[in-house]
Order: sequence, then C-alpha cells, then structure tokens
Amino acid sequence: MEPDNLALDAYVVSQARRNTPSVCFVGTASGDADSYIVRFYTAFLQLDCRPTHLRLFGRTPDLQAFLLRQDIIYVGGGNTKSMLAVWRDWGMPNTLRQAWESGVVLAGISAGAICWFEAGVTDSSAGPLLPLTCLGLLSGTCCPHYDGEEERRPTLHELVAQRAVPPALALDDGAAAHFVGSDLSRVVSSRPNAKAYRVQPHGDGIMETQLPVEQLPKHDAVQ
Repeated sequence: MEPDNLALDAYVVSQARRNTPSVCFVGTASGDADSYIVRFYTAFLQLDCRPTHLRLFGRTPDLQAFLLRQDIIYVGGGNTKSMLAVWRDWGMPNTLRQAWESGVVLAGISAGAICWFEAGVTDSSAGPLLPLTCLGLLSGTCCPHYDGEEERRPTLHELVAQRAVPPALALDDGAAAHFVGSDLSRVVSSRPNAKAYRVQPHGDGIMETQLPVEQLPKHDAVQ
C-alpha cells in the first residue's frame, strides 16, 4: 500500500520465528494479478526474507505441504468474498488454521486483514458496504480503510448498532493490529495520524474507543 515506506512490511518480517523467513504472498483476492505479485516482490526483495507466492488460478501445489512450510503467509487485497469462496473450495481454511496454530505469522492488507476475523465489512459487491462472514480465527469484526473511504465509518456504526456484526476493530490506512494468538498485543502504524478504534454497541447506538498506536520508524524503499 505504501511502496515508498516498507515499515509495516519490515515489521511483519520481524515477527517471524526465524531469521530470513520465508514469506508467501497469496493474491487470490485480486485473481492472482501479475502486477500485484510483482509489487510484492519489489517490496519484499528489499527485506531480509525469502519471498515466494501461491497461485490458485493456475497449477496449484499441494496446499497443506506448501503453506505449512512457510514462516509468514501474507494475503493481499481485493475481493474478499470471492477469495473466501475459492479458499473454501480448496479446503484452505483448515490449513490456514493449522499454520496459525503451528506458529506461522498470518498477515495481510485490506481483504488480507478482514479474512482472519469472524466478520468483516466489505465492498466485494457493487453498492453499499456489506457484512461478510470470514474465517473466525479472531473474534469480532474487522473494518479497514476507516479513514480512507468515507462510507466506512457510518456503515460500521450502523451495522454494530443494529447488531448485524459483532463488536469491531476499525483501522485507518497505515494502522496494523498485531495479535499474539487471539489477543490484541499492540497497534502499530506507518503514518503519523493513523488510528485504530474499538467500536461496540451501546444502548441504541455505538461507543467508539480510540486505541493506543505506536508509530514505526520510516523504512525507505529503494527507488
């Protein structure tokens, strides 16, 4: 998302269980778009890791063997609903849970952030933002782009107030939530004003609580 600042990518790499970790990019949500895969390699080849990628729209490897030998699985953005449908058809949710329970770092952006939670707020379909049932590794709802798309905040407030989704974690662009197991450990950011919030029902409305955010030092990309 920030090709000139690899702070969040470097932070993800630093959480792996070994030095120079293997990082697998999963671009299902974009239909394995070549341009997205190239952008991934452009960024991660500048970090101390061994990048690779997984295609599901092509000759697909033994998913369990391939994914369980990774140190980090990094999921890209795109159409969350379509991504989850493809994953479920391939039996990937169980494999991803095995990877998580074995210590593989699961990470991602946009669709790749929503997918780990019970529910998400998605623009996968034309029209208004909608709730979406996700993998359920983490409890609650995830709403990314909280400051980047004007309809995000009011839609999330409405869905939470109506109990259409569980209580939510809302993330501005540039903010990343770091969970250890199923517990939120910290929120870090690559941007000075990026924020994160807990949004939960309160009476007939909602209560929005801002969370502490630690800004990461900038990590300049090579031009």
